[in-house]
Amino acid sequence: MSLQNKKRGLGRGLDAILQSPETDITSSDISGNYVAGAVAELNIDFIEANPFQPRTDFDETALNELAESIKIQGVIQPVTVRKMGRDKYQLISGERRLRASKMAGLKTIPVFIRVANDEQMLEMALIENTHREGLNAIEIALSYQRLIEECNITQEQLSEKVGKDRSTVTNFLRLLKLPPEVQVALRDGFISMSQARAIINIDDKAKQLIILKEIIDKDLSVRQVEELVRSLNTKNIKTKKQKDVLPEAFIYKVDSLSKSLNTKVKINRNSKGKGTLTINFKNDEDFERLIAIINKN
Repeated sequence: MSLQNKKRGLGRGLDAILQSPETDITSSDISGNYVAGAVAELNIDFIEANPFQPRTDFDETALNELAESIKIQGVIQPVTVRKMGRDKYQLISGERRLRASKMAGLKTIPVFIRVANDEQMLEMALIENTHREGLNAIEIALSYQRLIEECNITQEQLSEKVGKDRSTVTNFLRLLKLPPEVQVALRDGFISMSQARAIINIDDKAKQLIILKEIIDKDLSVRQVEELVRSLNTKNIKTKKQKDVLPEAFIYKVDSLSKSLNTKVKINRNSKGKGTLTINFKNDEDFERLIAIINKN
């Protein structure tokens, strides 16, 4: 995909906000010594962290490499900030560059200065970061969820803002329905998104965790995981069918026996007529009572 197409894919999201007159600095009272539309060299200590930052994991090795690059070449791409007060700015996007610049010992950093309210700030930060490389699937899913809940938009609107198909957005959001253990494994790279999507197709949480353990212990491929899930689902279908083949006459007789013995009676029967009859008892005395009734009859 070309850069032009990527920019078009943002729709009325980040691209529209950054180009809007409402979000540009136009007053010297707001922007201080900096001219609207220009790149400013800002004291790095004036910039505070972005409270809406969706990225939670920052690779230290990658940050060190970026810091070394910045020492030699400087910060090539400015970070984006919003004005909060005199000598006070809040980061909108570019946290990796800001962190690496601090590690490199820089005193100033090139910035674009914008004006945005909290909702615009959140939208800008989340949309910007969902297009960054290295953001894991859970971080993207959480960003999408926050955009929907906190910016009060639909999945359809979200797909337009982030330039993704509706089905892609839905697949990311479905990951948040997985058990926490599976989400952590996906976040930390122990399983892939394709493997996680296969696990979603199992309804039982206990079985989902069993599959997770199998993936990690046996290093299963995506195809193997899909086959395992298919196998478990097939067994569930067969089990349901077996329960359905119990004739109505058997149900009546089991119910009658349960009443006669004054205890719970279960029956399992397959399509060939083979099965088991289970009679429950509460204690030793109850067991002796049931034996006496059965022997008498």
